[in-house]
Amino acid sequence: MSLPAFGLGTFRLKDQQAIDSVTMGLELGYRHIDTAQIYGNEAEVGQAIAASAVARDDLYLTTKIWTDNLAGNALIPSLKQSLSKLQTDYVDLTLIHWPSPKDEIQVSEYMSALLEAKSQGLTREIGISNFTIRHMQQAFETVGAEQIATNQVEIHPYLQNRKVVEFARENGLQLTAYMPLAYGKVMNDALLQRIAESHNSTPALVSLAWLLQQGFAVIPSSTKRSNLQSNLQAMNLKLSEAEMAEITQLDCGERLANPGFAPQWD
Repeated sequence: MSLPAFGLGTFRLKDQQAIDSVTMGLELGYRHIDTAQIYGNEAEVGQAIAASAVARDDLYLTTKIWTDNLAGNALIPSLKQSLSKLQTDYVDLTLIHWPSPKDEIQVSEYMSALLEAKSQGLTREIGISNFTIRHMQQAFETVGAEQIATNQVEIHPYLQNRKVVEFARENGLQLTAYMPLAYGKVMNDALLQRIAESHNSTPALVSLAWLLQQGFAVIPSSTKRSNLQSNLQAMNLKLSEAEMAEITQLDCGERLANPGFAPQWD
């Protein structure tokens, strides 16, 4: 199974909230679940999956290696811990969550370890997240661009990451857009509201459809069943070229995920 275009994100979901969101998502038809070591909810995600009626082979499960575990001798043991929490023998996709802060550990070291994890059957695919053009180039040089399933980066109407998008497309790399709803900011946007009204839809669905039509995968999250169900309708919403172009004009470089250890962005 290759990376599904639509998935369920679990960032910021804790304890029972994470269990409930994944449980509802699986009931509604989500088959791509995205988590990470640093989210602190792998065990809850695993519990929800184990309790569901969905067969493991029908799921696409993603986790991400945290920066503390990037050293060559730490990455695979940390992934095995993640598998234990997730109650599975493998994940479908393992991402490097962030490049090593200040490049203290070389891209070649952790990408080589990640490829070894794939060869051991711990993960079926490997990928990257929050990688700049320079980091992507180094990853390609280490394992080959064809080995990398996706670069998961922040993309929404207010941050369109055009340099990264262009470079990824030139190299045939799939991009996954996280924070696709800009923490809910899209809901109050006048342009998105107008476009949504013309489609009898919502600004959230318009934002998701705008991303999907550009070929990005999306992983919105929600704790509400109604929102989880509604979000899926974005796959059926078709925007006109004019509407797509109007939304593109919203780009203002507003980056929401920018921790102190982040790389120098393109």
